[in-house]
Parts: sequence; structure tokens; C-alpha cells
Amino acid sequence: MSNLPTLHRGLIHVGRALCIALALASCATWHVPPEVDDGPLRQRENSAVSRGVRVSATVLGSEDSERMYGADVNRTGVQPLWLEVQNGTSQVLWLLRSGTDPDYFSPHEVAWSMHTWFGGAANTRLDDYFRDLGFSNPIPPGATRSGILFTNPDQGIKLVNIDLLGSQMLIPFSLFLRVPGGTIDPRLASIPFPFPETAVTDYKDLASLCAALERLPCCATDTSGTAQADPLNAVGIGQLTDIGAALVRRDYRRDPRESDFTQRVFGRGPDFVMRKQAQAGAPATWIRGWLAPIRFQGQLVYVAQVGRPVGGRFAPHRETRYTLHENVDEARNILIQDLLYSSGVDKLGFVNGAGAASPTRPTKTLDGATYYTDGLRAVVFFATRPRSLSDVEFLDWVPYLEERHTRQPGATGNARQ
Repeated sequence: MSNLPTLHRGLIHVGRALCIALALASCATWHVPPEVDDGPLRQRENSAVSRGVRVSATVLGSEDSERMYGADVNRTGVQPLWLEVQNGTSQVLWLLRSGTDPDYFSPHEVAWSMHTWFGGAANTRLDDYFRDLGFSNPIPPGATRSGILFTNPDQGIKLVNIDLLGSQMLIPFSLFLRVPGGTIDPRLASIPFPFPETAVTDYKDLASLCAALERLPCCATDTSGTAQADPLNAVGIGQLTDIGAALVRRDYRRDPRESDFTQRVFGRGPDFVMRKQAQAGAPATWIRGWLAPIRFQGQLVYVAQVGRPVGGRFAPHRETRYTLHENVDEARNILIQDLLYSSGVDKLGFVNGAGAASPTRPTKTLDGATYYTDGLRAVVFFATRPRSLSDVEFLDWVPYLEERHTRQPGATGNARQ
């Protein structure tokens, strides 16, 4: 019983401390920045013009956020993107935000992350301010609109898609922007990899291209070039902006990890690595790509590995090294279906060359994992969006779609006969 007064006094002290903390939290309110100047953003802007429309964009760094928002909003896990659209057409245009980032953040979402307890009117001012700085649709004919779009963060270089919708038309743009304060991995700095012109063969017809793709290596190797690594089961053909735009539209992001560079093709690590993020940040599918020393009618040709980790979307998302799931054909086919919905695919075909392996006699890769495959490479031809599903041409190199019900993983033989 004698402890009750002491307990009572303790509870009073705790209550007072809590009240003081709440009061301080409510006092630590946000204030409107004294001046909003987009001049520094314009100095770094990257611009493009098409069909009477000019677009400009800049990625905001932490200093830009502090100046424009009175707080470093980058620390909340978003990456503000400044956009400006000059509409020189006779139509009203709308920015399709999901085309820039399928998982973009609304201004109110980001503002809410900065709310304070019992902020009241200050929180309301914060919401209004973030909304007013956001990009506002529509863009009337002859008008200019500028504002902020909150995207997911990228490092080094950010590929930004800007899709403007009018009546029965879409005006697409793709811009490569440098991220302030970011470091660019020197292994990824050369995009595309600069082959000497004398080492590049430009094929003009599909038949000769098909033969060249089948002659590419079946697989990557280790750094010594002696041990076989993961299979090269995909090829992408097109302009870099079109390839990148299609991948970004399907939520693939540049995400190179140290383990990716143990895979070597043409004597070097991958020129790019992209991963599609799933629930809880788990990596669902990865793509490692290498620019090949061939072209098709002047367009770039990338050979790639497409794989998924053991566990798929249930794999621990904090892992630094993932084990390849053995069914690599499934990962390849998931990617194909994903890209078909990107509105950026012009043609699709399949060629031999990846080396068939059956489930009963799988092939071993670098870390001791095994895989099986029908040995086919998916060849995706990219074009400037939009392209509908009904526009996609299916090449008859290997009649994969017609023969899928008869082909088994690891099946051998020439499917074109």
C-alpha cells in the first residue's frame, strides 16, 4: 500500500512529460518557404520537342526539396520530379501520371508523412501547399503548365516517360535525367557499351538476324570465362529510349547488385540490371542485359538473362544474393506477357541458342543452382508507344505459340521443321 503514492506521483510525471512532448510536437510545425524558385531546376533541365509540344524535366535533390518545400521530402522515400509542358497544339492535353511512374505518390500522401500531432491548421496549410506545387491537369491549347510529380527513387540516371493524352492521340516522350547527388556505377556509365564500328555487324533482313541471334553465346560465364553461368534467354531490339520506356511502364527499375557482376558476357558484366519489385519490396523478376556487337537496321540489339529467385515474390526482400529458380522459361514468359502490356512491343519471335536442358538432367550454374529450359530465346522488337496488343506481329522463326502444347521443358529438335 505504501507504494501507491509513489506510483501515483510517477504517473503524474509521465503524464506531464507526455503533455510536454505533445505540445512540442504541435509547435514543431511546418512553415511555407519564403521563396520558391525553380531557376536552379531549369538550369539542369532536359527537354524534348515533338508534334508541337515541348517538355522539360528535372529530378529534385535534397537541397531542391528544402528550398521548395521547406523540408527534405526525399528522406520520406520519394523522388520529386519537376515537369513543364508547353502545349503548342490545338488540343487540350492531359499528363498521364501513371505512365511516368505506375506507383507515383499523390501530393497529399507525401504531405501527410510530414504532418505533426495536433497540427490542425498547419497540417491543412501543408496539404494545400503540396497540392498547389503539384503538376496540374489539363494543359489547354497554347498554355504552359509546370509542377512536381512524386515518383519512386532511382539512382544515378533516371529514365522518365512523359505521356500526353489528347483526343484520339498520344504524344510520348522519354528523357534520361541525372539524379543530383547520386553516384553512377562506372560499370554502368557507358550506355550503350561503345563497340568499335568495325566490330559491329548491321543485319538488314530477318533471316540473317535470326541466324546471328542463334550464334550468340548460350550462357554467361564467370569472371574467368571458364565456368558456365545463367542462360541468355531473351533478346531486345530497338532504340534505347523505347526499350527503357517499355520496362519502366511495367515497373522495372534499375537495381544492380554486386552478385550481378559475377555474370560475364563478351568479357564484361551486364550493361544494365533491372528488377521488378513485388509485394513488400521483394524482387519478382530480374533482367541482366548486354549490348551485342550486332544491329538490326541500325537498331540496338541486347542479349539478356531473365530469371526469378527461388521463392519468387515470397523471397526475403533484404537478401543481397538470390538463387536462380530452376524454371527459367517461366520467368522468360512472364516477362513477355508483361512487356506486351507496355504498349511498346512491335514484333515477337523465338530462336534457338540458349541450350536445352530437361528437368531430369538440368544444367548447373555458378552458385550450384540448377535450371531447365526448352533452349529458346524470346526476341522482342520494341517501338515507340503506343502499340496495341493486336498490332504485335508474331514471327515464325520458331512457331512457339503453335507448338507450345507439344513442347516440353528441355525438348530438343528443330521446332521449325
